Amino acid sequence: EHPTIDSAGKYGAGLSLECIGKALKALRKTGNDIDISVKLGWRRSRRLDPGEEPTFEPGAWKGLEWDAVQDISSRGIIRCYDEARRLLGFDIRMVSVHDPDEFLAGGGSLDDVIGAYKSLFELRDDQEGVESVGIGAKDWHVIRELWERGIRFDWAMFACAPTLLVHPPELLDFVKRLKDSGVTLIDSAVFNGGFLMGSNMLDYREANPERDAAAFAFRDRYLALCREHSLDPAAVAVEYAFRLGFDSVALNTSKPQRVADNAAYGAHRSSEAFWNEIYEILGLGRVRPS
Repeated sequence: EHPTIDSAGKYGAGLSLECIGKALKALRKTGNDIDISVKLGWRRSRRLDPGEEPTFEPGAWKGLEWDAVQDISSRGIIRCYDEARRLLGFDIRMVSVHDPDEFLAGGGSLDDVIGAYKSLFELRDDQEGVESVGIGAKDWHVIRELWERGIRFDWAMFACAPTLLVHPPELLDFVKRLKDSGVTLIDSAVFNGGFLMGSNMLDYREANPERDAAAFAFRDRYLALCREHSLDPAAVAVEYAFRLGFDSVALNTSKPQRVADNAAYGAHRSSEAFWNEIYEILGLGRVRPS
């Protein structure tokens, strides 16, 4: 199996894709050596003047050369795909529509999202280098709505749930439906944005001790239980995703020295006695290993 890198045209207005392409060329690697999963839906719009901030994520970027614009439609997604392939310098095997939930929440058309997916499926079926079409979203309800409208993606990435903290029964039922249908499942939410590990960021926002009192209380119990059993809470959180039937867990870090630890989490397995205790103490729905 190939290593996989997840990126997007939105990240740095294409800068991430450029950097990945240059790095792979320097290492004498190609798209045949490493799979690149690219979330499509944003492309470069105009060059920025020196010191000018981009408009697509105010306050998040400094010193960018380009601004970016969202372009999700049957034709727009192809424009994004062509630009991403040019910036990388080789074909892209895995593609998806970037944050369709945010696009819809901002007033975007569901028909445009469906049209974008139909265009990506045509690329896959025409063997234009694309091998699989997926979806990634913070709001899992949008993944379910598209599935129920007949969009049969090959893989699905869940960006806010399920986690040890957030696992509503209807979401777990939907995850099982996808698994039974042969969809590859990716969980990129196992730490709730770092909150479960002690961060004050909870699912892309700052946690509030009053509004999020239940979440803070859960975290305290969870971390104490892991300490009692001498277990790494990060490894346990990753393991929970695999117990739910997920095929892969996406972990991010800005520290290169953490990459080896992140990779090792995938092989961690706790005892059934521990899981019986964690289900009992934390009130989790009982999930057996897949």
